[in-house]
Amino acid sequence: MSNVLGMKCRECGENYPIAPVHVCELCFGALELQYDLEAIATKVSRETILAGPKSMWRYKELLPIDGEPTVGLNCGYTPLLKADRLGRVLGLNNLYIKNDSVNHPTLSFKDRVVSVALTKAIEFGYKTVACASTGNLANSVAAHSAAAGLESYIFIPSDLEQGKILASLVYGTNVLAVSGNYDEVNRLCAEAGDKYGWAFVNINLRPFYGDGSKTFGYEIAEQLGWKAPDHVVVPCAGGSLVSKIYKGLNEFHKIGLIDSVPTKMYAAQATGCNPITSMITSGSEVMRPVKPNTIAKSIAIGNPADGYFAAETVRRSGGAAADVTDPEIIEGIRLLGRTEGIFTETAGGVTIAVTQKLAQEGHFGKDDIVVIAITGNGLKTQEAVADHMGRPTFIQANLSSLDTALRAEKLIATTAG
Repeated sequence: MSNVLGMKCRECGENYPIAPVHVCELCFGALELQYDLEAIATKVSRETILAGPKSMWRYKELLPIDGEPTVGLNCGYTPLLKADRLGRVLGLNNLYIKNDSVNHPTLSFKDRVVSVALTKAIEFGYKTVACASTGNLANSVAAHSAAAGLESYIFIPSDLEQGKILASLVYGTNVLAVSGNYDEVNRLCAEAGDKYGWAFVNINLRPFYGDGSKTFGYEIAEQLGWKAPDHVVVPCAGGSLVSKIYKGLNEFHKIGLIDSVPTKMYAAQATGCNPITSMITSGSEVMRPVKPNTIAKSIAIGNPADGYFAAETVRRSGGAAADVTDPEIIEGIRLLGRTEGIFTETAGGVTIAVTQKLAQEGHFGKDDIVVIAITGNGLKTQEAVADHMGRPTFIQANLSSLDTALRAEKLIATTAG
């Protein structure tokens, strides 16, 4: 059975039983799951985790499900890569990439949250699921719903990248392209959920959905040899991921799996949609919604549901925030590609560019352990960088043409003798 005690309002502290609700009926604050960590500590050890499946479900006791997982059984446990070449560029000796761009099955960290949300939707008895999405969540809900035999409805902004639209349609879902930005899509979905009784993974199932992100933090600590890093840089859209990674690291400490959590959390956004980072850098206690205007569409949420809590997490951890322009985002994508051979989407370009900016500002010691969260695959957002990658050199199928091209392009490094 689940180790969840119930839910509590983050604002007024009112307690609630486990149910598909996400806001407090007294003050409209967000609900947070509460776990019996003492009981979990008697069941979970490094040894039990190491004996578990090579997926996020090795941490099942720390996730809000009652029985065995039924959705996304192969999700998670993605690589934590030592990024030596990128580290040399940034002046960091212990730089790591947590690479969820290869997550199963839809190549983004959203597979983690959807696996938990849909497992819980089935436990609650839902047959139809839905989401509001800027792309990655749409792909994941569509894929996992198809595999689970659930009907699904995907609501997206109408100007979403074509690659992400296609990567939802292929699973036979119902895609509804809404004229408006994500925040307008989300408002529509809140109304639709009430009317049709669907399980919206990021609305009425949001407390369960959000806690799937804790596994991102669990894996970092385990893969570092049961140790929390000094710094984690995270892209912010709705704002949940940065808080949940920190929550996951602290839960590992509370149940005795790691010794301490010295980790500072950093929020990364695009300058064209920066409600969280501007709140942090200005020292404000109020998050001001913005109208998104950036190529980083996957994190272009102008009024993020967990934005205040993201800022609170960054401040509590002693971290910081920064945002970067679209040209800097593109250069971040290129930098990661040419140094580490990883093609990330625009959100990853944001995180790389922000990490570079934070390093230049002196936030990291050169020997500190720094982890960059890469949350999605570049194949999904090719339009954003297509005009910035150069063109192939065209030649004929003979050595003479090849030799001419190499000399013209100054591509010959050595001459064969």
